Amino acid sequence: MYYQMKRNILVFPCGSEIGLNIYSSVRYSTYFHLIGASSVEDHGMFIYDDYIGGVPFITEESFIPAIKKIIRERNIDAIYPAMDKVITFLKENEEEIGCKIIASEKATTEICLSKRNTYEALKDVILTPHIYTPSQVTVYPVFVKPNIGYGAIGAKKVDNAYELTDVLSVKKDMLVLEYLPGEEYTVDCFTDKDGNLLYCAARRRNRVKNGVSINTSFVNDQTEFDEIARKINSHISFRGAWFYQVKRNQEGHLCLLEIADRLGGSSLLSRALGVNLALLTLFDAFDYKVRVQVNDRYSVVLDRVLSNNYIYKDLSFSKVFVDYDDCLILDKKIVNADLVKFLYKCINEGKKIILLTKHLGELEPELKRFRLSGLFDEILHISKEEKKSKYIDTNDAIFFDDSFAERVEVQKETGISVFSPEMVDVLL
Repeated sequence: MYYQMKRNILVFPCGSEIGLNIYSSVRYSTYFHLIGASSVEDHGMFIYDDYIGGVPFITEESFIPAIKKIIRERNIDAIYPAMDKVITFLKENEEEIGCKIIASEKATTEICLSKRNTYEALKDVILTPHIYTPSQVTVYPVFVKPNIGYGAIGAKKVDNAYELTDVLSVKKDMLVLEYLPGEEYTVDCFTDKDGNLLYCAARRRNRVKNGVSINTSFVNDQTEFDEIARKINSHISFRGAWFYQVKRNQEGHLCLLEIADRLGGSSLLSRALGVNLALLTLFDAFDYKVRVQVNDRYSVVLDRVLSNNYIYKDLSFSKVFVDYDDCLILDKKIVNADLVKFLYKCINEGKKIILLTKHLGELEPELKRFRLSGLFDEILHISKEEKKSKYIDTNDAIFFDDSFAERVEVQKETGISVFSPEMVDVLL
């Protein structure tokens, strides 16, 4: 049986892509309470309900004393690092910090942080790219990328000697590698506390932006990727979620690009099939026996877009007045699920929900048909000629209506904030 009291997990930096991945994967867990922390004001402060800002950078001397203070004051059970350099730094200083760091052993984090170290560790195990000194390059193109880094930051295809000299004169510690022209894949993996590789799933990077796969889908035949994962796992000691990236060379063979001791940015695709890599990693970190179960009766494609989050200020209310036709019910046939989500959020916060409508015809049968009968604290079914502002009895309220004229009238007469249905995401 799993541990029943929630453990406090500090995610740092929580606004990184991985930090946001951890949040979306663990937020409903009854076993772990996530506390987000960041050194800069980024998207993490919009997402994490429990958030700590202004943490020193890991390069500052004040970082370790500051993080130890947070651990002590917030009763932190473990830190879940969410960036490559942070993983290595925290693991190197785990004893001094005095808190469990959710990552593989120190030697593994050091290998994964450096592509040079990675290639050296695996050159006799799997196919790795040839590394050139600048003077050795006689055939172009070649590929140049930082020894330490993630995504495509600083990476570049180089087509001639002049361009290579220019790149190397500006950027230090760069690797000059053979160019791999074929298809690229990310392979999400999970290794348990006993070193068993429990999960391996290769996905195509169908569309990539800034080094991040924003459209990805699973490969049908996983055989060759599984073989590579098992060879890597037998030579490097992993624990929890990790991934590797490969690309096909001129001959069509899979050649290693990099390995990371963390969640992959688009590993949410695995979660869509029931494999929650972040949650598995947390349970494994506390020495519980875990297993993987995959929903294999459907397929899925992940496509990622920019999403919006808002923090609103100077808006308080204890009541929500909401219209019915074309606001709560769309096209007379479907429920506005986003608006209902907001109304339930308000219910959770102890706010009153009042249906204020000029609906023609009987209302109660429709509310039953749409399963909305018990949603409202009060139902005000008024005539077409009446003004809705007459029924709004407090200025401690907001008003939802699809009608511009109704919103204008209510705002003018009551002074409360008014919203059209498409504005609901501001309040969620």
